[in-house]
This record gives sequence, C-alpha cells and structure tokens, in this order.
Amino acid sequence: MTRLSRFPIFTVSPIAALMLGTAPMMAQAQVMDLDEITVLAGQSDTELSRTGASVEVLGQREIDDGQIDTANTLSLLPGVTLSRNGGIGATTTLRIRGLGSKYIAVRIDGIDVSDPSSTQTAFDFGGLINAGLGRIELLKGSQSAIHGSEAVGGVIDIASRRPEKLGFSGRITAEAGRYGTALGALTLSNATEDGEVTLSMSRVVTDGFSNRDSDTEKDGLEQTDLRLNARHAVTDRLTLGFAALYSDGTTQFDRSATDPSGDIDQTRRGARVFAEYAGDRIDHEFSIQRFENDRLDAGSPFTNRFLGQRTKADYAGHTALGARTDLSFGAEWTEESARLDATRAETSEVAGFAELSYAPRDDIDLSLALRRDEHEDFGGRTSGRAALAWRFADDMTLRAVAGTGFRAPSLYELFGPFGNPNLDAETSESYELSLEKRFAGDAMLKATLFHTEIDNLIDYSFVTSSFAQVPGVTRTRGLELAAQAPLGGAVDLYGSYTLSDTRTPGGGRLARTPRHDLTVGVSGRTDWGLRGDLAVNHVADRPDDGFPSQAMADYTLVHLGAAYAVTDSAEVYLRVENLTDADYQTAAGFNQSGRAAYFGLRASF
Repeated sequence: MTRLSRFPIFTVSPIAALMLGTAPMMAQAQVMDLDEITVLAGQSDTELSRTGASVEVLGQREIDDGQIDTANTLSLLPGVTLSRNGGIGATTTLRIRGLGSKYIAVRIDGIDVSDPSSTQTAFDFGGLINAGLGRIELLKGSQSAIHGSEAVGGVIDIASRRPEKLGFSGRITAEAGRYGTALGALTLSNATEDGEVTLSMSRVVTDGFSNRDSDTEKDGLEQTDLRLNARHAVTDRLTLGFAALYSDGTTQFDRSATDPSGDIDQTRRGARVFAEYAGDRIDHEFSIQRFENDRLDAGSPFTNRFLGQRTKADYAGHTALGARTDLSFGAEWTEESARLDATRAETSEVAGFAELSYAPRDDIDLSLALRRDEHEDFGGRTSGRAALAWRFADDMTLRAVAGTGFRAPSLYELFGPFGNPNLDAETSESYELSLEKRFAGDAMLKATLFHTEIDNLIDYSFVTSSFAQVPGVTRTRGLELAAQAPLGGAVDLYGSYTLSDTRTPGGGRLARTPRHDLTVGVSGRTDWGLRGDLAVNHVADRPDDGFPSQAMADYTLVHLGAAYAVTDSAEVYLRVENLTDADYQTAAGFNQSGRAAYFGLRASF
C-alpha cells in the first residue's frame, strides 16, 4: 500500500480558490485544483474535494503577494480577523470566527509553536513574516478530535518554501518602504531523486510608528529568522527528515499611555525529526519535537522573563481496510513547562486517536474521528468529529461537520501569580454547513453557516483575584460567503463577506470581533508580464471590550499591488497598503499604519 506523503517532493502546490479577497494580486490564481491535498482536515492526507471541513489554502503566489507579515495576509480570508497593538512585531491576536489565538493551534513545519509561558497557551503572530514560507493551510471549527487542545476555533499549518526542481536552486527577495522598513530574504535548496534540503534566511528592520495613540515616539522591530528542512529516502520504504526553526528579534512597545520605553527581546527555537515507513499493510510515521519560546522584558515592574518549553513525541499509522475504507490511528505524549522569573510549572499529557474514513459511493465521503486526552492536572477529555462531503452534482458540493473540542487551562492560568489549580478544561461544540457551486469559466460561489458554543470558559475574576470558570455559554455563529467571477479576458472579480454574531455569558459580545467583514477586489494580468490587483476591505460594528459602550469606529482599507516580470526568473513589484490613508484601529488606543508604499525585487536562480 502506498500512502500519499505529507511532503511530496518537487510538487508545486496548486493555488486554491477557497480563499478569496486575500491580498493584492491574489485573485488571478484562485482556480482551485480539486485534487489538491490538505494535511490538516484529517488524521491522513485528504483531497480537498473529499473533506467536509472548511479549509482555506494559501499557495506560494498568495504568500509572496501578501503584506510583509503573515497575520495581515491571513486576516483577509473569510471568517478571519486580527487585532494588533501597533505595527509589525506588536502583540497580535488572530481570530477565526470570533475565537482568538488561545483557541487556534499553530504549527510551523510540523512544530507546535504556541507559547506555554503565555497567559493562555497561544502563538503571537506579531513577528511572523511571510519571507521563506511556501504554503499555509487554515482549518476552521472545533478540531480537538484531530489536533487536541487549543484547536477549538481552528488550526493553522505553515510550511516553509520547498524546491521546485532537481539540483541546486535559490530565491532572493529585497524590499524597502515606508517607516524605514527593509526586508531581505534568501532561500537555498538542493534536491535529488532521493531527497531535498532547504535553508531559508530573512531579516526585517523597521523604525515603525508609535504603537499607542497617546504619543508620537516610534516603536520599531528588528528580527532575524532561519529555517532548515531536509528529508531523505533511505530506501523505497523508509524516509527520514527533520525541520528546525530559529527566530530572534527585539520589539519596541509603549508600556503605558505615559511610558513609551518598552522593549521585548524574544527568541524562538524549535526542531522536529521524523521517520516515515511504508509497510505492507500499515504506513507508519514517528516524530519527536522540541520547542522553546524565550521572552525578556527587562523593564517590566512585574514578570521579566517568560520561558516556555515543549517536548512532544507522536506516532501515526494509516491503513486501508478496504477499497472504500481507511483507518488512521495513533498516540502522542506532550510535556510542557513555563518559567516566570524564578517560578516554574510543568505538566504532561498523553493522547490516543483514531479516524475512520468511508466512501459509500463515488460522490460521498464520510469521516468519524475520536480522540482521548489524559491531562496530568485536570483529567481526561474525549473529543469527536463527524464530517460529510457530498458531491451531488458535477458542479455542486455539500459539506457538513459536527465536532466537540476543549481547551486545557494554561500553566499560567493554573499556577501563575493569579492561578487557580482547580480549573477544569473549557469544552466546546461546533457545527457548520457549507454549499459550493461552480460555474463555467472558473466562477464559483460558496456559502457556509457556522455555530460554536464554549462552556466552562476560563477568565480572570476580580472577585477572587484569580482565574475562574465562567458559568454559562459563549457562542459564536454566522455566515461566510465567498465568490469569484471572470469579467472577460484576463480580469477577475472576487469577494468575500462574513457576518458574525457573538455572545458571552454576561450578555456582551466577543471583544474586537466585527459583525460585518467585507472584501471586494479586481485583478488582472497581461501577456507581457504585468499583473495587478485592487482590493477593498470594509470592517464594521466592533466592540473593544465586548460591550457597545466601547465600540470602535468602522473602517475601509484599500490595497493596491502590481508586479512586472523583468525576466522569466525575476520580477519587480510595488505594494501600496491603506491607499486612502485611512485612520483606523484594530485595538482601541493603538495606531495602525497609514498609507505605505513598498517596492521590491524577487528573483530565482
């Protein structure tokens, strides 16, 4: 039996049209290849057309043409928003259907990069830049049955750039623009018939602007990123590989409205080794990974150093039980620790999981996943997910998903200065129903209804001066629409709209989640190497702290992008963000970029 590899050598990912209105110059390549593989939607690799889950895919072109940072590139996907306490590098929370970073599992090259020392175990998107990235998958809804704790709002899987041809190759990017911003990136690869190795390096420097609207002192960022990936087919059956990442940067921030002196030094280190073995009946994959997030805020009057560490070992197996039935199964062990100055806490967890995939007919795919997690501090949790994909016509697909999830209390919530060791896990239920219609000429329309409920929410209690469970249910529900249509020639119209209705147990709304999020754009290209895109994003009706009294102003942003192919292997590009110089905020009291132009060069060799 041959299993689809999670890392197919030399495959250039087709650009998916599930994401629409994402960033300048993206729409022209948004025709989805229905045979494209998703690595997130199940325990085994699955064709996008055969999964019931909502998966958005950003390919190489979309990433290259997006803004410098990954968060802004992702935020224009349907159902995704962000709030940022200033410019690039500042604390950034990504939200999927209203649920923030503590409900989103994030991995880079298979490494879990959430920070165990954060107030909630989460990944800060502030310093993640697009340079050197090759593919991003976004999976929405409660996915704990597949990916464990934190995967209540969804999962983001980020993969580094990989070689596209045999032999030695490389790619260089240089970019400069407003706020004293400069970016340089280099990717070097070597590929043979038996394997590959890729090294990506990048450096970004920006003077920035004042994060808070209470002063004019600039808050900048300096950051260096390195990523190394390799794999080698030792035999026809056995493949070995590893991935490593390193990020080191200094971010300036305004400590308060009267103190602009803050600096945070942050270093991320991670490594993963894996072995894949194709057996006669069962395919096996073993991996071990280690991640460390080290933050230093030397001037803080409270905690100065935050050190989060994670070690994880896992096994996954896959076998065909018949012509139409597959079984995936496995187990994992995780140990996490958090050091807050001299205070140290740690915990461990073991889990077992299985997923059964069944295709009763050529046009129907069903999957059922179960997972059991046993946590050292709060006991066990069982999560499940059922998914359906029904292609009831050549141009129509119906998808439905029902799943349960949980979020384990973080080490900070359990044992930090305001911790409560008696906390239990948050639990969730998630449902969605989606209908996709495709038309002639690569036009498409997709509508998705979603509903998620979270019980036993953990929040800070001013009554007990500690974290506590909040009685009642937190709910987020809404509608996502995505569409694209060719206007003739090489011009395409695209758009997306998300309507979100959120409620907290206290009767308020989830903070900083807009009720309305609309993107409309037009893109075009010529036969002589010029392509361009104009996108408009309107965000409306957002509370800052969950209550109408703290509502933030609506805003509309216009982004413009253009690129010209100087040769077959080099192009120059121009990107203008916030073309109309709109004054807006994604978090009350914190500035965002004004009109900013960036010019760059990309070349391959």
